[in-house]
Amino acid sequence: MNYSRRKFIGKTALATLAGVSMAAPAYIHAQPAQSVPPARKQAAGKGKLKLSYRPYDLQLRHVFTIANSSRTTTPVVLTEIEYDGVTGYGEASLPPYLGESQGSVMDFLKKVDLTPFTEPFQMDEILTYIDRIADNNTAAKASIDIALHDLVGKIIGQPWHKIWGLDKSKAPSTTFTIGIDTREVVIEKTKEAAHLYNILKVKLGRDNDKEIIEAIRTVTDKPIAIDANQGWTDRNQALDMIYWLKERGIVMIEQPMSKYRPDDNAWITERSPLPVFADESFQRLTDVLKLRGIYTGVNIKLMKCTGMREAWKILTVARATNMKVMIGCMTETSCAISAASQLSPAVDFADLDGNLLISNDIFSGTKVIDGKLTLNDLPGIGIKSN
Repeated sequence: MNYSRRKFIGKTALATLAGVSMAAPAYIHAQPAQSVPPARKQAAGKGKLKLSYRPYDLQLRHVFTIANSSRTTTPVVLTEIEYDGVTGYGEASLPPYLGESQGSVMDFLKKVDLTPFTEPFQMDEILTYIDRIADNNTAAKASIDIALHDLVGKIIGQPWHKIWGLDKSKAPSTTFTIGIDTREVVIEKTKEAAHLYNILKVKLGRDNDKEIIEAIRTVTDKPIAIDANQGWTDRNQALDMIYWLKERGIVMIEQPMSKYRPDDNAWITERSPLPVFADESFQRLTDVLKLRGIYTGVNIKLMKCTGMREAWKILTVARATNMKVMIGCMTETSCAISAASQLSPAVDFADLDGNLLISNDIFSGTKVIDGKLTLNDLPGIGIKSN
């Protein structure tokens, strides 16, 4: 594609996408796969959308432990969508609890046929088609969504935070996660992180919760966000714990009890001195209104909500219903982290440290400088291959 043609397409597409993105969000319901109408078939002489993908294993710097599991690696699938010499990058991160695997993602991607679409700016049509191929498979769908957003942003020549009209200077500090471990290891991890980050995130939900917090407080008095990962089982004890935590500089609580106990979580939220966010309880756009009154806010993760398109809609609906918003992640490369960071100037909390937990990142993108998410102005999702 020559420069003048790309510039023209970029200007017209930017106006179109801005209008689509800012429109009132529509609820999305997965439906059986449908064929694309003949009218959308590939036009002669146009570029073609080409999808490719490969598995990749992320190596963690430390053993990562949450309330009910531990691991040293995270499998991902890396995707690319190429159009007229421009390539967009995407990613599906697959921690075991998501229920997807490299095999299931690649099986899903084998079903994707982009040949009926004439150009990447048919984003709503393409992503609606992707969502209807099969139920669930949200990380697989996110890998295409992210790659498509990266591709379109590159053709337009703008990063998505600008397309959405967000001010990158308003991006918050990101939390940095300290996993469940022995007192000695928690102290070591905290010493490594405390001088680099403005807020820490601590995984709780076992019988040594107070020991972990007290160990961290021997090292730093910086604010802490707590993720209980559904680990607390008694609502009265959970509420007592939250009051104890508030006295020690904790600023928010994530998923205190099982997602299958909404009444207990609502009881805690009503009485909690700290905001309470849904994580495991929250997946997609249709969950937002269901969780109003049960939680203070929701944690958006691209791998659970199918990507950037739906994440933007979730943000819009949550704000309209006076719910707080955080943007979170799995263990991911800078590809998915930078994609999620495009929304970060509009959220209350950010937990985008997944790329910082690995030793073999193959991309560079959004940085953490003085503890704060620092977005660049590279087009698309803002990444380069290392």
